[in-house]
Amino acid sequence: MLKSPPESHLTAHELRVFRRLNTPVKIQDFLETLPINFEKKGETCMSPRRVLREGKAHCIEGALFAAAVFLFHGQRPLLLDLKTNGEDDDHVLALFQWKTYWGAISKTNHAVLRYREPIYKTIRELALSCFHEYFTPKGKKVMVSYSRPFSLLRYRSFNWITSEKNLWHIPRDLDRSPHIKIIPRGLRLRRADPLEIDAGNLRQFKSRHQ
Repeated sequence: MLKSPPESHLTAHELRVFRRLNTPVKIQDFLETLPINFEKKGETCMSPRRVLREGKAHCIEGALFAAAVFLFHGQRPLLLDLKTNGEDDDHVLALFQWKTYWGAISKTNHAVLRYREPIYKTIRELALSCFHEYFTPKGKKVMVSYSRPFSLLRYRSFNWITSEKNLWHIPRDLDRSPHIKIIPRGLRLRRADPLEIDAGNLRQFKSRHQ
């Protein structure tokens, strides 16, 4: 078992929530209840504490929250970065294992790139399961690489769980970490077809500005 964050670092409310979310399914279901953080007051990378307090999250904030809960329950807090060609945002998931298989928690506003059941033998298998879903509104597939599992244990303190400041150092370090390319040189990719594009345009939460 890994060392969990000292309970004294968490409020009574945080402890109740973390204790209750004792399976990946419960964590994912909880994140689904939180509206998307549309960052209307500026870009954020909120800690799990702020996510709970403000009741919203975007992808890396959801992944950090899930990783914090996994750590609380003695599991490794691991992130996976799906990197694009720059025509779309990267997507970040929280990894978990069931026996020898990998799964992932995902916070997204789209109908795709969502929760992954723990059926994948390798990280590569899991990452590639997202490839065909990852396209622009015009159907161009943009995922080009994925990171190795990125452990949050590298941050020796637990400040990333309870910080009141934005955690910009984590996405920076994740972005700079080793990534594995997936597109063979010279390959021309087919665009998503109109039906896929229509499905990809589904949103769970609507911004007031939409």
